[in-house]
Amino acid sequence: MASVRCDALMLDDKSRSDTYPYIDIQEDDTTMTHEATVGKISAEQVFYLMSRGLTENEAQNLIVQGFLEVFTKELPMEYAIEFNRLVKLEMEGSLG
Repeated sequence: MASVRCDALMLDDKSRSDTYPYIDIQEDDTTMTHEATVGKISAEQVFYLMSRGLTENEAQNLIVQGFLEVFTKELPMEYAIEFNRLVKLEMEGSLG
């Protein structure tokens, strides 16, 4: 059994996501699935975080960081820290 998951988070109205999975299976008795999700930052999530004292930008940044965690947790610690810092810098002023 194998599974491929492709997720996309749209940060503006101009973004788009195309998923073209390619899986080369060289076995006769294999089960394979593919799943893709596309979404925007949830207004409800932003509202919830803002009701806990975060600014709108901080809330959006936290949501994006959570989305990227699947990727960043695979990086060595020093790279993950730098990557998260760069994402935060890129997002400052670009959302909201």
